[in-house]
Amino acid sequence: MSSHKKELDDLRSPLLPLVGTHTTTIHGQPPLETLSVDQMLTKYCGEFGFWQFRHFVLTCMAWALDALHTMVMIFADREPSWACEPNSGCVWDSVKSVCELEPGSWRWDGSEGWSTVAEWGLVCGQKYKVGLVQALFFCGSMIAGGVFGHLSDTRLGRKGSLMIVCLMNIIFGLLTSISPSYWIYVVLRLFTGFSSGGVGVCAFVLAIEPIGPSMRGIAGMSTFYFYSTGIALLSGIAYIFQSWRFLYIASSIPSIIFLVFMLPFISESPRWYLVHGKTDEAMKIMHKIAKSNGKNLPENVYLVLEKEARSCYQRSTVEIGMDEVITGSVLDVIKSPLTRKRLILLMVINFTSACVYFGLNLNATNLETNIYLSVLLNSAAEMPAYLLTAILIDRFGRKPLGVGTQWFSGIFCLIGSLMGSQGNWKVLRTMCGVLGIFGMAGTYNLLYVYAMELFPTVVRNAALGSARQVGQIGAMLVPFVVVMDASLSFMVFGACGIVGGILTLFLPETLNTPLYDTLNGMEDETNKLPMLA
Repeated sequence: MSSHKKELDDLRSPLLPLVGTHTTTIHGQPPLETLSVDQMLTKYCGEFGFWQFRHFVLTCMAWALDALHTMVMIFADREPSWACEPNSGCVWDSVKSVCELEPGSWRWDGSEGWSTVAEWGLVCGQKYKVGLVQALFFCGSMIAGGVFGHLSDTRLGRKGSLMIVCLMNIIFGLLTSISPSYWIYVVLRLFTGFSSGGVGVCAFVLAIEPIGPSMRGIAGMSTFYFYSTGIALLSGIAYIFQSWRFLYIASSIPSIIFLVFMLPFISESPRWYLVHGKTDEAMKIMHKIAKSNGKNLPENVYLVLEKEARSCYQRSTVEIGMDEVITGSVLDVIKSPLTRKRLILLMVINFTSACVYFGLNLNATNLETNIYLSVLLNSAAEMPAYLLTAILIDRFGRKPLGVGTQWFSGIFCLIGSLMGSQGNWKVLRTMCGVLGIFGMAGTYNLLYVYAMELFPTVVRNAALGSARQVGQIGAMLVPFVVVMDASLSFMVFGACGIVGGILTLFLPETLNTPLYDTLNGMEDETNKLPMLA
């Protein structure tokens, strides 16, 4: 009878020890401590030590490559200076455009191979072709945002996707340099846009996911330093290699260096391993992080998804060995009312921000100033914007900063639309453009940090890729605006900045919130804190 009672008592006892108790597990070992990635980084591994710093720098080098392949069009597709042919009756300073002159009365001032415009005669009635090739580049980027956002969340992972897009960038960049005709050039730029469109999404998430919560905002805001550095580097490369064909070769070489000498030393995201059931691989990376940072990660600590880490029960050693694969797609984001609202708002804000950011950069050709200096000034204006927003992001939060930077950019763009293109007015308009870049650069970078915190790991890249896709639609449209008129361009960019700031007011604040791993975990926490909805 007593033995039967003992068996019943054993059945009533919990199979898993309660968190915080001193109950021992099998063979007298201490209870396993199960933590989420954020908890483990904070408690044992270090939030931003030497390992994260090295990994962050190496991964973010890809942003410079993205800038090279994207902004190279500013120089390759520029309209060179021209001069009158001797004895042609042409008066250079009395006309604003070669379209006002008779054919044969003028010539390009320098080699026709300096730009695609000069080589293929993309002026006057053919000028729309400049906007077309630039728009199709961003069309390729738009498609890639969704494709590689999904692949990096599922089959390929963050690092695998980054390797593929960098390899494609090299191939298409080099092939572009030998384009025999305009239409082949268009197709190759479309493919280059497709490969470049996956770089930003994969590199950003891979760089930020292993960083602890208290340092994530500052680190995220620092990624675009590499992008603006890439633009500044491009100005120097374009000054040296003024032929557009040599320029495409020179701008592809850094991608080769990155693929061969840097990518092998970059690790896959432990969060990606975790949600795909590869817990052992995730734990190996966490141990490497702790060791490199001079920390100690105890053997009895184990990674779990954030929802399980908040559970009132601990896992046993047997259960932890049963890894569970959790997947998601953009359809799951749309099905959830919480994430659907966030995704729609983020898409539209990305659209307006891309219009302003890429538009102001491409508009450098319309400012009638030294193009190399204009591009260099734009890239230089971005860097203090990143520093300022990095300092303020954890003080004021994501939403107030996003609203402020977009309105700052929009206001100066509207002021620029009122400036003329002669004398001192031209200088003032240039400065308005620089200040517009200053504000929107901070916004564009902030949106990546914001998007990471608005969506869980299982669909993070898919959501970010979808938002980036819509942003690329805006980038597709601005080349046609840029080739028309500088005043009109500034007016459009100003309106986009104001509207984007208004829409940001409807997003939740994510300051000091964890990076969730699953949709269920995010929804459960949001139900407890309605302000996150």
